[in-house]
Amino acid sequence: MAEAFRGEFGQKVDAKARVLIPVAFRRILDAGDPNSSAQRTRFVMVYGDERRRFVECYTMEGMAALEAQIAALPLGTPARRLLERNFITLSATIEIDEDGRIVLPARVRDKLGLTAEEIRGSVESVFAGTLQTFQIWRKTDFDTWLAEQEAEDMQLLADGQDMLTLLHGVG
Repeated sequence: MAEAFRGEFGQKVDAKARVLIPVAFRRILDAGDPNSSAQRTRFVMVYGDERRRFVECYTMEGMAALEAQIAALPLGTPARRLLERNFITLSATIEIDEDGRIVLPARVRDKLGLTAEEIRGSVESVFAGTLQTFQIWRKTDFDTWLAEQEAEDMQLLADGQDMLTLLHGVG
């Protein structure tokens, strides 16, 4: 398996809606963009699925693999239309500038609930690694979600059970 997106990084969104991509994530994005040596590194930001409070980010290679899976589904089926809408239509190819920053598109700012007034002031985002992808959150939403997940996650485990036992039988 290639290097993974891991960790969480707080990043300020500046007054021009720009945010710095963490260096560790940029290295993986560089490796996952076959054209990065000829041009600026690109990745795909998916903002579909209104149930989610974050945007999901894929390397160019990771998105190509997902697109191939979607394309393998029969044309016109409800599953394919749902996946096309949420992963293809409601997404954007993003370029990283020479300083390691990106501009958050208007649709992404709307998804994250970042108002123009907040961006002119000071608003924090969180980049959260999830192995093959990473997520960008509004910091307050991430903190709330993390607290909610902690309570839910403990229901998966018996008292004193090591969470690594959840991997039993994997691989």
